[in-house]
Amino acid sequence: MASQTHLLLDVADRCDAGNVEFSPQSGSPTLAGAVDWSVRKVRLSGGRSDGIDVVTLNNGCVELDVVPTRGMGLLGGTCRGLQLGWDSPVRLPVHPSLVNLESRGQLGWLDGFNEWLCRCGLAFNGPPGPDDDGTPITLHGRIANLPAHRVELTLDEADGGALILAGVVDETSMFGTNLELRSQVILPAGRPIVRIVDRVTNLGSKPQEYELLYHINQGEPFLDAGARVRTPFREMAPRDARAAEDVDTWDQYAPARSGYAEQVYFFHPMADAAGWSRVLLENPHQNCGLSVRFQTDTLPCLAVWKNTQAKQDGYCTGLEPCTDFPNHRSFERKQHRLRVLEPGQSEQLELEIEIAPDAASVARLVDEIATLQSLAEPEIHRLPHRKFSAG
Repeated sequence: MASQTHLLLDVADRCDAGNVEFSPQSGSPTLAGAVDWSVRKVRLSGGRSDGIDVVTLNNGCVELDVVPTRGMGLLGGTCRGLQLGWDSPVRLPVHPSLVNLESRGQLGWLDGFNEWLCRCGLAFNGPPGPDDDGTPITLHGRIANLPAHRVELTLDEADGGALILAGVVDETSMFGTNLELRSQVILPAGRPIVRIVDRVTNLGSKPQEYELLYHINQGEPFLDAGARVRTPFREMAPRDARAAEDVDTWDQYAPARSGYAEQVYFFHPMADAAGWSRVLLENPHQNCGLSVRFQTDTLPCLAVWKNTQAKQDGYCTGLEPCTDFPNHRSFERKQHRLRVLEPGQSEQLELEIEIAPDAASVARLVDEIATLQSLAEPEIHRLPHRKFSAG
């Protein structure tokens, strides 16, 4: 069949497809490259999830829930029986209207935090506190709690077939931020891969700073006592004194422990000739892994968040490619890491999540990272460094 595009939601045109399903069983043609595929859009009802749209994409290998109502975040899913995501104390998706970003000392963002992939930005991310001009900054920004106003699905027949869910989210305000996010979530047919292609545009008449961090959070079965994280890097530093305590074992994970205080490590990643770097979480048995491959021209930084507290309290780790480090915006501005868009200018950010479901695929990714790392000796700062964080 030729590629088909279906409009699921468009606020401007007063269009809403409602609950809808696409699959060969529902009358849709077969998608090249996938024996069994489906797409289902539903609107949740009840509790704090009331009014949330969830689009479930199944490419015959990966089943993934995308939440346009929460900034096109990825709630989680499965791949060949492996859980994608983590068990947050926030068990169900929370409608943005019920998340007060300024509550709990401007930490209210955490009240809705449970996605496998959650964007932090666009105007700012990192910790709360007033900016240099007094502008209030809340934890990790607003984009994850802004609904998409246009959503469309493409059944793409090119290059072996793919499911493409595209959404448009505006982060705009009178006399304030004027940025647009256009996101594509791409599942190549029959493959254990999720691609994200985002485009951020300055809709205003003046230059605008922006920040974007991809908070990719994973728990079991990839994370467990003895799991490891691998990434090729030129330089690394612990974010603060707490992370410095275990800098010698930054790449290893301890068992879940109640009261564990989070540790974060910042990296300047190495990239191949095409500009791609990679970070890999491998389970203790090295027979499954989760990898994030990202373009370093627009995502030149990487953070690894270790949060191995009790499983009831949100046992997970975060693999986080980012435009800059998740420090306060004022600090990142002083380090000249904030990205600036001129009026009408756009930047494209790309990453690819690959699920390695067996020992052979894990070994391939480990070898790829080792080959890149062999090109340069990494520099590890044992204490927080002023180039990376305020310590």
